[in-house]
Amino acid sequence: MNNNNLSRRGFLGLGAQAGMLGALSTLGLLSARPAQAAVGDYKALVCLYMFGGNDGNNMIVPLDSVRYGKYNAIRGSHGLALSVASKTLVSERSARLQAVADTVEQPFAFHYGMPELDALYGQGQVAAVLNVGSLRQPLSKAQYQSGVAVPPQLFSHPDQQLQNQAGTPSLAGTGWGGRLVDLLGTGGDLDAVALGGGGLFIEGAKTHGNLIPANGQHNLAGMNFWPQAEADKRRAALTALLSANNPNMMAATANRTLLNGMELVSDLKAATGGGALATTFPGYGLAQQLKTVAQLIRLRATQGPGRQVYFVSQGGFDTHGGQAYQQFSMLRQVSQSLAAFQLALGEIGAQQQVTTFTLSDFGRSLQPNSGGTDHGWGNHHLIVGGAVKGGLYGQFPDFTLGGKDDATGRGVWIPQISNQQYGATLGRWFGADDAMLETQVFKNELANFALKDLGFMG
Repeated sequence: MNNNNLSRRGFLGLGAQAGMLGALSTLGLLSARPAQAAVGDYKALVCLYMFGGNDGNNMIVPLDSVRYGKYNAIRGSHGLALSVASKTLVSERSARLQAVADTVEQPFAFHYGMPELDALYGQGQVAAVLNVGSLRQPLSKAQYQSGVAVPPQLFSHPDQQLQNQAGTPSLAGTGWGGRLVDLLGTGGDLDAVALGGGGLFIEGAKTHGNLIPANGQHNLAGMNFWPQAEADKRRAALTALLSANNPNMMAATANRTLLNGMELVSDLKAATGGGALATTFPGYGLAQQLKTVAQLIRLRATQGPGRQVYFVSQGGFDTHGGQAYQQFSMLRQVSQSLAAFQLALGEIGAQQQVTTFTLSDFGRSLQPNSGGTDHGWGNHHLIVGGAVKGGLYGQFPDFTLGGKDDATGRGVWIPQISNQQYGATLGRWFGADDAMLETQVFKNELANFALKDLGFMG
């Protein structure tokens, strides 16, 4: 961690200090303006992390006769198979596969908990990238079985969470979103923001994430100082105290954190002071996180060119049991929350400037257990936004247990698309050039993959 610019998440994340936020917000602190940007426009990436390992096999289901027949045979007897006939899938769609050699027409359907995202897909605002995961290089089943270039700690929640957010199976103390902002951001206090819980994704070498409570309640009640002259004196005294040199490194770091937090409070206050959004958001925690993101984007986009990364999350996807209802509930919340977010972005005129994408620990086994599924590897992800080129990218595994795509014999898919390729496609839209992506953002691993742009961004 860089002691000259400690993350404000420590300040915002501690409940014992939370009451101080409201007190500081009454001091009339000046909002920190962004520095000159390395880019000429404004864009934001929003990472929606599905903690626990979302079952992509049921989020988007292939309906070609070969795969769907195998899917029903493997999952049907356990009550997990979905179908259009029983209305556990939304209506059938078809798309020509992209970013693959064999660009066949692929019938498919989304989980019945996601009608809103299905509608956005119909409007061209959603892309699905199929069988994505942690890789060092393209990997065959034979290589996997011999241990050649296999990523470490597969099937482990904490390890895969870090690898997905870092964008590499190698040890990394930063996330690929933070590394992008290191290169393209302004250094402003809103360049990297997490809602509810911190994420490695937004941490860079120079960029440190801010953590805001999940419900966005950052303007807490606190002391008022009156008259204003007295408030100004106290603010100046506190600022001078926190800015003073302190030989004690821990005390100096704490002071800088509090000072940075004071600056952030003003920005958060301004975000909510711009008037209520007309868009109605559901009461889900994820929806409230995204509502706060929309408010912050409205604030930041008015301040000129720059880049932002956000991290929002939804838990509950570790479905070893009770998956039929639990995944429906979680995907319904995701679908409704993202639909409201897209409406809000339309309201503030930012749909073309903001792209949301999903990550999760891993996929899940196609072969169920007694009432759910076990940890897998390759997974399907969604990208949502006005700049997205909708469609299907990559291809579904062949759904043969023990087949060429199955690492373990239980339908644990060896990824055919890497996290580096996925992130680089988003990073190129964000403004990074090839050299940045290959040597700085993805640490020379992107070069191991022939296709470096999957094509799902306009």
